[in-house]
Amino acid sequence: MARIDETRPFLPVNIAVLTVSDTRDLASDKSGDTLVERLTEAGHVLAGRAIVKDDVRAIVECLRRWIADPAVDVVISTGGTGVTGRDVTPEAFESLFEKKIDGFGELFRMLSYEKIGTSCLQSRATGGVAGGTYLFALPGSPSACRDGWDLILKWQLDNRHRPCNLVEMMPRLQEHLKG
Repeated sequence: MARIDETRPFLPVNIAVLTVSDTRDLASDKSGDTLVERLTEAGHVLAGRAIVKDDVRAIVECLRRWIADPAVDVVISTGGTGVTGRDVTPEAFESLFEKKIDGFGELFRMLSYEKIGTSCLQSRATGGVAGGTYLFALPGSPSACRDGWDLILKWQLDNRHRPCNLVEMMPRLQEHLKG
């Protein structure tokens, strides 16, 4: 289980939140609100927020902007991870990944199984790294956002988490680009 080493100082991470939806706006974006609330309560910095349509090009364009922005360390999206024709978030994300974090989607579905049973197989939650930025795609419900944050990301984006965490690796995410 998660263990926080209180002897280490907390390092806030700059996180952008992306909502993928054909129907939501800021007033109706409960899932985006859930992520913003949780990440700021944890002490992280909201580095950006956007809502884009379920369209691969629109998603990729937004992700590329944030990946290129040194003030964004992590992007967490909500929505578009299902199996319908309009659900294209995983395709957009995975087209940019330099490295996929397979365990993120696997762990999310395992934890979801405990709550919703076999319905969890309809989630194509995914995670990876592109341009030194962590990218995580969660389903579009507030409950899925709470689970993804509370049970996985809250811990992995806390540099005090032991035995290891994703923050510790941030300085090394682009070492393959160095000569």
